[in-house]
Amino acid sequence: MTAIILSIMIVLLLLGFPMMIPLATAAFVGFYMTFGGMGQMETLIQQMMGGIRPTALIAVPMFILAADIMTRGQSAGRLIGLVMSFVGHIKGGLAVSTAASCTLFGAVSGSTQATVVAVGSPLRPRMLKAGYKDPFTLALIINSSDIAFLIPPSIGMIIYGVISGTSIRELFIAGIGPGLLILAMFSVYSIFYAIIHKVPTEPKATWKERALALRDSLWPLGFPVLIVGGIYGGVFSPTEAAAACVLYAVLLEFVIFRSLKMSDMYSIAKSTGLITAVVFILVAVGNGFSWIISFAQIPQTLLEAFGINEAGPVGVLIAICVAFFIACMFVDPIVVILVLTPIFAPAIAASGLDPVLVGVLITLQVAIGSATPPFGCDIFTAIAIFKRPYWEVIRGTPPFVFMLILSAALIIMFPQIALFLRDMAFR
Repeated sequence: MTAIILSIMIVLLLLGFPMMIPLATAAFVGFYMTFGGMGQMETLIQQMMGGIRPTALIAVPMFILAADIMTRGQSAGRLIGLVMSFVGHIKGGLAVSTAASCTLFGAVSGSTQATVVAVGSPLRPRMLKAGYKDPFTLALIINSSDIAFLIPPSIGMIIYGVISGTSIRELFIAGIGPGLLILAMFSVYSIFYAIIHKVPTEPKATWKERALALRDSLWPLGFPVLIVGGIYGGVFSPTEAAAACVLYAVLLEFVIFRSLKMSDMYSIAKSTGLITAVVFILVAVGNGFSWIISFAQIPQTLLEAFGINEAGPVGVLIAICVAFFIACMFVDPIVVILVLTPIFAPAIAASGLDPVLVGVLITLQVAIGSATPPFGCDIFTAIAIFKRPYWEVIRGTPPFVFMLILSAALIIMFPQIALFLRDMAFR
């Protein structure tokens, strides 16, 4: 049965069907083979509907909507200006500013694609003009944008939290340490790159210019304060924080900055609706698929076949990292979380691993795979946005992938990188 389901998914993917079709087809075929017919189809439908029933998922379209409003408004530009005014003048400062801006905007939007558009669009031409090579520039933007998977709010962490039953509040705060670690690695590499390639520095901003940039960005900086402060101050749940973000984004861009008009809201809502529909269909069919494979004992069979159940906690973590990393090189990150998390659930429970630590590592692997050839989703976002050929977009990625893998290894060796803030807040 396992071979048949996998074969169906692979064939349909190779034929070019969108991911929801192979996933749904595999679920229906698995149901037929498990129950000997389609007479109890309502059971599978109930499982699918149950996948999109958790209230925590309401946060996903809310964060997508807030990110879309901010991307089309002035928030992204003001945050970029703030970062540039403080670090733009150091050696490699423009590249460091790009990585920091992606991290900061990721803390506002929670979306990697929105970060690629919002930060990459204005900063890529500026980096090219300053003397940075395009492969390095594209790789920096793509991989720095993936820090948005780790820095709260993270849509990937919301999906993992719903699937695994892990606290989304704890996942959010645990992602901050790894996100900052990756930012530090990218910044050091950017400085060495600028030194080796003799990239000239940017003019140093005066303190007056920095004060003006800080003043202009005070309103956008309210987003991370609203999210992190609201959630951990006990004012909001993550879902309520997402709704508050939408209200704040609307007030900011439509009323205070007046960068958008009400006529823009139709296209923004349409874009959010389309993305949300895709996400929720994937979650629904993914939940049905996960139920089928769990009912058929496929996870236990696979784990026993590869000897993962006897591997110990570190071995299980390494197996999880390898599986999620490889899967996300080919398949949409949300689908990978939906499919692989239930498969590894028995091994995670048996080894006594902290589900928050596992969630951080899974989210990190999803981020790495999203920017890794051959089919990382952010690669194709960059191709569409920057109109550059595939090989040029991926040429500069190996050093960044190495740093991301190194960060995963460090988190496995030193779990407190992820759990320190969580323990301070909740233990």
